[in-house]
Amino acid sequence: MNTAARILKSYTSVSLMLRIFIGLLTGAVLGLAVPHWGNIALLGKIFVSALKGIAPVLVAVLVVSSIAKANRGLGRRFTTLIAIYLLSTFIAAVCAVVGSFLFPVTLQLGEVAEGVQMGEGAGSLSEVFANLLTGMVGNPIAAVANANYIAILFWSIILGVALKTTASKATVQVVHDLSDVVSRVVKWVIQFAPFGIMGLVFTTVSESGLSVFTTYGHLLLLLVGCMLTNTLIFNPLISFIMLRKNPYPLLFTCLKESGLQAFFTRSSAANIPINMALCKKMNLDENFYSVSIPLGATINMDGAAVTITVFALAVANTVGVDVSFASALFLGIIATLGACGASGVAGGSLLLIPMACSFFGIGNDVAMQAVAIGFIIGVVQDSIETALNSSGDAFFTATAEYRDRMKKQEA
Repeated sequence: MNTAARILKSYTSVSLMLRIFIGLLTGAVLGLAVPHWGNIALLGKIFVSALKGIAPVLVAVLVVSSIAKANRGLGRRFTTLIAIYLLSTFIAAVCAVVGSFLFPVTLQLGEVAEGVQMGEGAGSLSEVFANLLTGMVGNPIAAVANANYIAILFWSIILGVALKTTASKATVQVVHDLSDVVSRVVKWVIQFAPFGIMGLVFTTVSESGLSVFTTYGHLLLLLVGCMLTNTLIFNPLISFIMLRKNPYPLLFTCLKESGLQAFFTRSSAANIPINMALCKKMNLDENFYSVSIPLGATINMDGAAVTITVFALAVANTVGVDVSFASALFLGIIATLGACGASGVAGGSLLLIPMACSFFGIGNDVAMQAVAIGFIIGVVQDSIETALNSSGDAFFTATAEYRDRMKKQEA
């Protein structure tokens, strides 16, 4: 093994969260000590540019692959489970909307004027819906090249359905392999995050001082507060309505057995084996949970819906776009659908923020700055998001199966 390979292996063997934390502290110290060292900021620009380049491709291949490989005829339990997954994700988005209106936050963004003209965002639900209809039918190749996430989602769904109904299994597998390849590239980009964060924090601190972290603190509190509200109040309420029994023992079991592990892995996909082991421990049907758990890692994205919604509304507040409550609720629907295509890698939901921002006429350059801020606070935000998402997969899988058993006993 050559020297470069040994250095790379040593670097990647250290926890990504620890590396990001070190990069954050280093950037803050350098920003205070040597604010004139402008070349450090280049690291942040490279990181943001890499994210901007790969994000549209990632969204496209993930959505196409997910739809193409979806199973048919999953039965009553799966119908119930999918409905619960989507309902929970939408409620999480609504929590984020309400929280953002009650406790609005703004961000420290540069070059705002280049991304959006002040006050010219969509101000009504009808305008947002019109933008959706006209934007979604754009050229799919141009959509990926120009980061037009509305059109990316639309054409990815169409292509996924077409592959599912006409293509051979081998072709579908090729598409799935392509999504794995792109996800691997995203992982490589995220390995650069500590240096990118160092450059971004250096730029922010050298220009604005440490006071900027007060804004990030408010943003983080809003994100975590919305996620915990959904997990500890609304998810148990859904389970109680389905089962008519105290849901908290089951919830706390899932949080302890699954959520704790997911907090550190920061990947719903990586937590799939842990959730399956938990379902086996709870004596659930293996034929059911062997499909429901991977499905949940794709479409049960409460935390992702919160992240997408809160960030989009925070960016709108920052650039001066007047968003009505009705338009924000419509954003919640879009965030719910977008969250279902969020990548299972760490920070995957952050890459869908530009899609949500585009509904209010906010340019990709501005939106990707918000994504970069997301990585700065991601040591906490993404860990909690993944823990709540992944534990929810097991929680709702158990809820759906217990309801099916209850129905059979009543019959």
